[in-house]
Amino acid sequence: MEHTLAPPEGAPVRAHHRGSIRVEPLTCSIGAELSGVNLGDAARDDDLFEEIRSLLLQYKVLFLRDQDITRAEHVAFAERFGALEDHPVAGSDPEHPGLVRIYKDLDSPAESYEGALHTDATWRECPPMGAVLRCIEGPPVGGDTIWVNMAEAYRRLPEDIRTKIRGLRARHSIEATFGAAMPQEKRHALKERFPDAEHPVVRVHPETGEEILFVNAFATHFVNYHTPENVRFGQDFAPGAGLLLNYLIGQAAIPEYQVRWRWTPNSVAIWDNRSTQHYAVQDYWPAVRRMERAGIVGDRPF
Repeated sequence: MEHTLAPPEGAPVRAHHRGSIRVEPLTCSIGAELSGVNLGDAARDDDLFEEIRSLLLQYKVLFLRDQDITRAEHVAFAERFGALEDHPVAGSDPEHPGLVRIYKDLDSPAESYEGALHTDATWRECPPMGAVLRCIEGPPVGGDTIWVNMAEAYRRLPEDIRTKIRGLRARHSIEATFGAAMPQEKRHALKERFPDAEHPVVRVHPETGEEILFVNAFATHFVNYHTPENVRFGQDFAPGAGLLLNYLIGQAAIPEYQVRWRWTPNSVAIWDNRSTQHYAVQDYWPAVRRMERAGIVGDRPF
């Protein structure tokens, strides 16, 4: 039996205008392409920025093409959402703190990177609110990025699963992900700097009130699963808890919750990291892919 996926509440399914901005929804679940707007102007115009912010809350990820802006304008626009953060592994542009260079070229091939569907930096106590990512140079084909609506993923879970996971919390680790390829001493030092974070499995969006399935590739285990209600014998705990976690993480792979974006130079994606996951498709080696991302400091999930 086929089921149709309803568009986000109040969202038109056809292109429309919000002020001077043309808005074209890309799927029934997530994503819209904006045209008729320059992010350099939006960095300086309060009303224009607020229009974009409102659209971001509605569509969760926004896309724009032909954004011939400077790095300073890129940073200035992202800073309208909040302070920017550095990345402990990738680092940032020395002249523009908070602007992370994600360059995959012959010296740093795409095939050497471990890709997974994820929400950025949930190993932080306060994961990023969102990010603004700009394509500097891309392959002639391939190198797309996928985003996922995790509010929709939670909403469409079976009722018994939603009941079971309400109140559960999960541990998120940089050591088990970025640190996995490091020598033991460096890996332990990374964990010392960024201890595992604990977050609710279902978080509430602080601005929209949506409930969001908030586990991803950084989640290693539940911390409060082993209770009399959930565990009769050890078999219920392991692999029982692990199977449930893997099932929840796997919801992000459902195409009905996704949008896929094909990059061109000077195209930009702006996403709400609180309610989405994303995946950079690693299918373009030995072509080059150079991206620059401004990540925005977020709040503690609840």
